Amino acid sequence: MIIFPAIDILDGKCVRLIQGDYNREKVYGDSPVEMAKQWEEKGAEYIHIVDLNGAKTGESINKQIIIDIVNTVSIPVQVGGGIRSIETVKNYLDNGVTRVILGTAAITDQTFLQEAISQFGKQVVVSIDAKNGYVATDGWTDTSDVTALDLVKKLEKVGVQTIVYTDIAKDGMLQGPNLLEQQTINEATEMNVIASGGVTTKEDVENLKKLNVYGAIIGKALYDGKLKFESLLEE
Repeated sequence: MIIFPAIDILDGKCVRLIQGDYNREKVYGDSPVEMAKQWEEKGAEYIHIVDLNGAKTGESINKQIIIDIVNTVSIPVQVGGGIRSIETVKNYLDNGVTRVILGTAAITDQTFLQEAISQFGKQVVVSIDAKNGYVATDGWTDTSDVTALDLVKKLEKVGVQTIVYTDIAKDGMLQGPNLLEQQTINEATEMNVIASGGVTTKEDVENLKKLNVYGAIIGKALYDGKLKFESLLEE
């Protein structure tokens, strides 16, 4: 299981949001590039980046910072947040990003998703943010009437190979992941499932590993010092 340290960028800074609420942010550093270097030095094999400005507005205003991160570290980087056109996908991949993560656009624009998969294949990841089993869109501000399970099946049919599954009720709350939901999703698909939301303790990580998920994204617990990245790697 790959452990992905998360770097969430808002207005050029490293932050964490509680349950995706832009009014409940905590700043953890002024330099996302330095943060990425630190995670690589601690042994990270992959970095997960979210452009929170992009997720909210569709404008990738932090793109240059993300490209700087890619040029600074030697490990792969996956990026999400506001990627809503083929041009943006291509631009990120041309600038060395390993995988791009599509969120809202993958759910609302099937033509875009299919074109992205057709052109870029396994470099396209789809992020499913869910609350009570239903898909949330637009930076978590709206909940749709689409069930996460139905969406997973649709994504697999169109050729998606990797998904990020986030239980947004758990995200940033340091209360542990929704293991039942993660298990349900992982067992329903052959796609790689990256679990996200609420991972707080070594036990959480071990439990996700037992579910045989492909990866786990950890954010707030690492930044608040509740989890030490190096000790997770030792496990």
